[in-house]
Amino acid sequence: MAEAIPQTNPVLRNPHNHSDKAERKFLRQTYKLHQKAEAHAPQSHQQEHEKKDKQPAGGFDATSIPSQIPGYTVRITFHRAHNLPFADFTSLSSDPYLVAVLKTDLPKRHKQDPDLVFRTPTIRRNTNPKWNSVWKVAHVPASGFTMKIRLFDEDPADHDDRLGNVHVHIKGISEGWGGLAEQSYTIKKRMASKRAYLFRGCAALISSNVKMNGDLIVSVECLGRSEGDGGRVYTLGPLPWTRHYSPLIGRLTGTKDRSETEDGKKMPERYNFQAIQMQLAGPVPADLYHRYVEFKPFIAGMFNSRSITGRVLNHALHHQHSRIYNFDRSTQYGCFQEPCIDMTKQFLNFVHYDHGGRIFTYVLTLDAQWRFTETGKEFGIDMLSKHTMHSDVSIYIAFSGEFFIRRIKKSRRPIVKRASPGGSSSRSEGGADSQDPESNALPPEAESDADDDSKPDPNGTDSSTDPASYELFIDNDSGTYRPSAKCLPNFRDYMRHSLPGLRVVTLDCQADAEKLKRLKQEQVERKRKMKGSVQYLQRTSDSSSISSSDEEDLDELERRNRDDEDEKHGKGRKMKERVKTATVGVKTVLAGAARGGGIEENEKSGEGCGGSGGIVGEDGPVRMREEKEKLKAENTAQR
Repeated sequence: MAEAIPQTNPVLRNPHNHSDKAERKFLRQTYKLHQKAEAHAPQSHQQEHEKKDKQPAGGFDATSIPSQIPGYTVRITFHRAHNLPFADFTSLSSDPYLVAVLKTDLPKRHKQDPDLVFRTPTIRRNTNPKWNSVWKVAHVPASGFTMKIRLFDEDPADHDDRLGNVHVHIKGISEGWGGLAEQSYTIKKRMASKRAYLFRGCAALISSNVKMNGDLIVSVECLGRSEGDGGRVYTLGPLPWTRHYSPLIGRLTGTKDRSETEDGKKMPERYNFQAIQMQLAGPVPADLYHRYVEFKPFIAGMFNSRSITGRVLNHALHHQHSRIYNFDRSTQYGCFQEPCIDMTKQFLNFVHYDHGGRIFTYVLTLDAQWRFTETGKEFGIDMLSKHTMHSDVSIYIAFSGEFFIRRIKKSRRPIVKRASPGGSSSRSEGGADSQDPESNALPPEAESDADDDSKPDPNGTDSSTDPASYELFIDNDSGTYRPSAKCLPNFRDYMRHSLPGLRVVTLDCQADAEKLKRLKQEQVERKRKMKGSVQYLQRTSDSSSISSSDEEDLDELERRNRDDEDEKHGKGRKMKERVKTATVGVKTVLAGAARGGGIEENEKSGEGCGGSGGIVGEDGPVRMREEKEKLKAENTAQR
């Protein structure tokens, strides 16, 4: 046999040959010239159109829901808990609530889609709380679900202490499944607050009657097959809402609110920023599916927490969300079983009807949770993203934008037929029910008028609670998610179903930019007027009368001058007599107007402020203000 020849790598005879270097240099130069020629070469119309339409990643996502057979509707009830540790050492108790996260084996459109989350109200100062909160979930697959329940102690001043965890595993569901009736689960102390269980452990060492572990009572019931197409789970009901208050942020943003006491009486306006969460009835239309837009390099890191800058921004937005939607003793809770007129009225109450020219920023999550606040350009979160804060840095949401409420000048007016010049009859329509549901055009009779005299007064005492008297203008103005204008019709129909009786108008932030800018500018002007309005005189169609606030001001001046030390001097006594005379005159005029005589009759009889003429007449309000300013100036000079 021939001897095998070992293989070796070829070796250049002259590795330092200058011709090889020149050849490589020539090839590099030729490649650069080729690239420049392709860049300057004329492109086809298709290539130019693709380059022009190239947008940053994100926005509307056309990914369809994975097809699955319809699942089952499950009702979960969180009854109560026993023997919870106390985390508040001042009251030797706790303010417990629980958060449940439900997971199934259904495939998601994207792995970043959030799971279903449910939170119970907070029970104050109780280690044996009773919630009896119900959660209905639709299209749960036959393979069952897993639910992780975390129990917390609410502590607004600090972070919430975890009291323990409970895991519920349902391995299969069918129409004949018996369910779980008030099943007791032991609360696991793993990852719980060490401070909360410190004293419990000390007490258990001393007394054998004290137990270390607590229990959670939960029920699960199958209500049968769910309606519609399967493929995703969603909250079917009930529809809870929460109202969060923040006076500090309200003072920073200049936002005022008129709160109510327990007996229903309205309190004076105070700085108070509000954040609202409303659970709407599911499911959200399948085409309402949007992802954040990567219009800047750091945006992806902010949502995914991959870079250092992204982690800092992600943490800041999570913290801002928890501050805005902060649960404390002032948080209000409520619930509706299904969409109804009362739910629409509650929404109008949240947004103060059309009072104050308010504009709100909103986000609708994939599980139909509607979150919104009144935010303006002066709010500091504009440095980051309002919509990102509302979504709690969610990668995918259903829809986002801004909205505001306007009163309809003439609402739900009956159809009136009138003869036209040509002999045919025409109709005059008004309100939402008389329009084409596919059209957003406002009929002339239903146009909203921000400056109409029939609007509520600045004190909010004259406001209609009928949802048919108002309309909701809602748009897709969100740079973070950039919702598609093609989704607006489905979004409008969904909002009309969620808020019965309310007229909903959707506007595209690009196609309707001029109209939207004009309407929002009118809202801003209304808000500016409401802040600077001071009423001294209230006029009605029948008679004129002095505002009761002026009488209170005069009484206050009289009281101050009575207690003033300068009353001993002649000038002080003279001013006191003038104030007293003016006060008695105003009270006399008000009494005469209340009897039906009116101010004009009092003037003719010589009664009034200071005898004939007085300060009530054609120039009454001006003269009265001058009198008040003069008295205040003299009082200041004396002091």
